[in-house]
Amino acid sequence: MENLRSRAAAADIGGSPRARRWDNPRVLWYNARRSERILAPRKRVVWTFADAVKQLRDDHAALSAEALGALSNTDKVQNAAFARTWHTLPVGRRRQTAAMLVELAEQNIELDYNALFRHLLGDDDASVRANGIEGLWEDEDPALAKRFAEFLRDDPDAGVRAVAADALGRFVLLAEYRRLADSQAEVITRALLTTTRDLDEDLTVRCRAVEALGYWSDDTMRQVIAAAYDDDAPEMRASAIAAMGHSADKYWSETAASELQSPEVQMRFQAARATGELENRDATEALVELLDDPDREVRSAAITALGQVGGKLAKRALADAAASDDKVLSGLADEALQELEFSDNAEFLLFDLAPEDK
Repeated sequence: MENLRSRAAAADIGGSPRARRWDNPRVLWYNARRSERILAPRKRVVWTFADAVKQLRDDHAALSAEALGALSNTDKVQNAAFARTWHTLPVGRRRQTAAMLVELAEQNIELDYNALFRHLLGDDDASVRANGIEGLWEDEDPALAKRFAEFLRDDPDAGVRAVAADALGRFVLLAEYRRLADSQAEVITRALLTTTRDLDEDLTVRCRAVEALGYWSDDTMRQVIAAAYDDDAPEMRASAIAAMGHSADKYWSETAASELQSPEVQMRFQAARATGELENRDATEALVELLDDPDREVRSAAITALGQVGGKLAKRALADAAASDDKVLSGLADEALQELEFSDNAEFLLFDLAPEDK
């Protein structure tokens, strides 16, 4: 069975699973507006860490992105000062701050709140804990894998358990790349597998566990995915399609492609993503048809998938999409075309460097 481990061996695949974020509509919107904001002259206020903490304490002061930017890249002394302040804030202020920190970190890769996000993991409020987990999406510290597995097993809030299951997916992927110890991989896959089989568990949590396990190349996964696909719940069936794509197992190519014309929006969305991840070029025409889908997220997923499957038809469709008046979709298409060009150049270079036949 082809899996992510064999694919990684055939190409240099490194970095965070979410390091390439060009398919994130929020990031694309931010980048499209960034140049417009730069052109607008305004007086720049330089915030210090102390200024930012002072604003946090003031319940009557609106939180600003500029102030929270000063909380980036904190040192040990500043981390301690943040912790002392954090516990004095009302829950509403903590929730708002945590959500904004996650948003800012997604928009600007230069901002690093990891130390603060780790502190949020111990918060009494569930939504703050969930934001803490989500904010650490680029952190590949193996210690977090164990921590997230504990959240999945023991946290009383289903929302936190769901986010933890989702976060464990990248560690399953790291294990496939041999970048996580076997003992740690066993802990997280066992926790996820147990969750998928617990019928008393919240459905969303089980769905996220199935998706996360999709990266696992164990033979058990075909059974897990098949069972999820046969489930009566539409949410679980959509998660099964997502897991098919994560698996990089060509066994699922036809099944995933068959859902591209599903009447359910979520199924079309996940099918488009899975078809791209499986690099199923046979489904290119069906992906092109989704560029006219009434749902914006489905159209975005189709563009990303076309950039992954490649081929002349995909390139023509992406070129047309890049000329769209929709800045987000056109930007996404531009990125997909650049990805295709990079892949083509890499393949040419590998061919050019191949030893001559003797």
